[in-house]
Amino acid sequence: MILAGDIGGTSTRLAFFSVEAGRLRLAVEQVYPSRDHKSLEEILLKFISAQRRNADCAGFGIAGPVRHGRVETSNLSWVVEAASLERELGLKSVGLINDLEANAFGIATLSELDFEVLNPGARDATGNAAVISAGTGLGEAGLFWDGARHHPFACEGGHGDFSPRSEIEIELLRHLLGRFGHVSSERVVSGPGIYNIYEFLRDTGRAEEPEWLTTELRQNDPSLVVSQHGLKNTAPICVEALDLFISLYGAEAGNLALKMMATGGIYLGGGIAPKIVDKLKGPAFMSAFADKGRFKSLLEDIPVRVILNDKTALYGAARYAALEASLMS
Repeated sequence: MILAGDIGGTSTRLAFFSVEAGRLRLAVEQVYPSRDHKSLEEILLKFISAQRRNADCAGFGIAGPVRHGRVETSNLSWVVEAASLERELGLKSVGLINDLEANAFGIATLSELDFEVLNPGARDATGNAAVISAGTGLGEAGLFWDGARHHPFACEGGHGDFSPRSEIEIELLRHLLGRFGHVSSERVVSGPGIYNIYEFLRDTGRAEEPEWLTTELRQNDPSLVVSQHGLKNTAPICVEALDLFISLYGAEAGNLALKMMATGGIYLGGGIAPKIVDKLKGPAFMSAFADKGRFKSLLEDIPVRVILNDKTALYGAARYAALEASLMS
């Protein structure tokens, strides 16, 4: 039995898996609000106690850079250590990997129904691939192609510098520099990034915020409010914010594709992309993705897909643990 987890700033999804005929089978899962708990250990002990199951090994995908079996989570005040978890849980091995690396491991467990195609790419597309995921933050990971299979690896590209491509994006950068000092891509391509873009449009007088929207923003998650009204076309300022977000998302995905030489494909993970997939299928995302000057034709040949299965990272963490324990190939 494998204990696996997808640990993010908003929620922690835990599950037990078995391996049958070389494939993972989900036995049971539970989702916990991350910020309602002091540590991952607290959630794990609660889950294991409730399920009354024992695991042979464990794998966890966690938002943040994992170094020497230890991670200080990016959007939580947790420190997670593999050795400590092994002692607490009485397990032979605990694997900690970045959450986007877990997404990358999980892609191999998905079917065609788990994807929405934004760009089919070239018929013979092979090579490295990459995952980009806008959610609570901006995660990125690569998949090195050795000629026979992909090998996922983590990176922290989402914290690289935001590079504007137009006058309005230059003004956006100036606006955010005044607030944050350093402006990473995550500041604009993420859930909080959507609201950062919205505030820029409002505070610089480029768009007007109606009174009814001011009230709604105070009462609910502002990024969600902006996204919803942008999708429904019920507030021009929200439509403009979402359109700019999508263009910035496409541009950063294209940057990642070039840096990874991801001719085998780019995958959009996370919770935002499936919710705005109809907008992503419009011209703005792929136009920004391929707008790389002399390398436009290269980008146009790269398959681009949205991951629709919200359990991808969970399956990926379980697959990583199973591979490390030689339970599957």
